[in-house]
Amino acid sequence: MQKILLAVGLIWCLMSCSNKNNTPDTSQIEVHVSIDRFDQAFFSIDSNQIFRGLAGLSRQFPYFLNDFTVNILGAGILSDTNNTLIDATHQFLSSYLPVKDSIEQKFENLDWLEKELRGSFKLIKYYFPNYQLPPKIVTYIGPFDAPGVAITRYTLAIGLQLYAGKDFSFYTSVQGQELYPRYISRRFEKSYICADCMKALAEDLFPDSSAGKSLIDQMILKGKYWWLTDRLLPDAPDSLKTGFTQKQLSWCKVNEGLIWNYILQNNDIYTLDPDLIKNYIGEAPNTEGMPEISPGNIGPWVGLQIIRKYVEDNPSISPLQLMRTESKKIFEEAKYKPR
Repeated sequence: MQKILLAVGLIWCLMSCSNKNNTPDTSQIEVHVSIDRFDQAFFSIDSNQIFRGLAGLSRQFPYFLNDFTVNILGAGILSDTNNTLIDATHQFLSSYLPVKDSIEQKFENLDWLEKELRGSFKLIKYYFPNYQLPPKIVTYIGPFDAPGVAITRYTLAIGLQLYAGKDFSFYTSVQGQELYPRYISRRFEKSYICADCMKALAEDLFPDSSAGKSLIDQMILKGKYWWLTDRLLPDAPDSLKTGFTQKQLSWCKVNEGLIWNYILQNNDIYTLDPDLIKNYIGEAPNTEGMPEISPGNIGPWVGLQIIRKYVEDNPSISPLQLMRTESKKIFEEAKYKPR
């Protein structure tokens, strides 16, 4: 009898654990994840033979070199007559070599990132089997105003210059703070890379259609990306997926009802006024009108709570169905009334 009870208890525990975050079994799904180090190859170019070095990169990275030289360096494609590219490459190699040397120490080995991406890629293939994942993953070091994550025709490109650690000298400099204030640069840690990749892939799967929409539409549409990122990174902390600090998340959770009431009392949630909308959507140190501890970009967090309420009432809905569901339907049927 004791053995039977133990077995029943074990089964219940396994079921509870497996259903805790509703993560599917992806052990049988095969994905190939290997990160190509364009950053290392680029900074290995002999500065006295720039054209020769770039020609070698064009053979080694034919799927990325022109994306880098055109869209990141802004110097055009490699050709015999493009002296602008030669000059820009020489200048970039010289000025960013100290940055490269510092960053390289932090990213000598990327096995950990390949493991994280592999787990999330399997979930993408599980939920969206027809989606073609980028065939290549590449890391690069670009100017500090270049994106941290970008999806090109052939690659998922990761700009390591935006993951050097929150206390990296450029981020804390006057120039760095003008470009990325502290409330943004505090997220420039390598722990955010996979979450940022999943957000980029979520938008590639479902292009952002929120521009010009009402406040409530944008809150829910933006919240969808956070909800999907949560499904693709089920074991990652919410701070990585939302960009909020743990204190901000705790404050939001405790004051969820007050946050919603404030928005209702001070705004027409169907407003199209961009000046009103930007107080709730987009980067900011906090939300104007709320306590200083409040996070900026609080609108998507509220949208996420509305979506979670809707999903709670519709537990069989798939990520594909949810992402295609109109925000109006989600809002009306969720009957969101937090306390």
